[in-house]
Amino acid sequence: MRRERALKVVLVVGLLFSAAVYPLMLFIKQDPSLAMMMSLYATLGIFLLIASRDPSANRSPIAFTAWSSFAHAVVMGVQAFRNLIARRELIGSAVLVVIGLALIVLAPAKESVEQSSAAGG
Repeated sequence: MRRERALKVVLVVGLLFSAAVYPLMLFIKQDPSLAMMMSLYATLGIFLLIASRDPSANRSPIAFTAWSSFAHAVVMGVQAFRNLIARRELIGSAVLVVIGLALIVLAPAKESVEQSSAAGG
């Protein structure tokens, strides 16, 4: 029960991702690629908020958020070390790793076939 409650708290990260809608409007003309990325995060945020209602029924969006956070962190890290982006961006990379780890650790267990058939019958 505590684990599910903690996961629901972590899934409120969806609010932060959904907050990407405002910067999306600012960057749409200035930096189209950043606006595209923000639109993906805003959409993901909505799905995380939906998943927070019943995490065990929404394992896929939770797993996607975790693994895409890791992928994003790796890309940002490589870019920072190759001086393609500012080194201060490594902070964002670390935050994404923390989000991914929290979601993986708190992810609901996969239901066994016996449990799902017992619940349905």
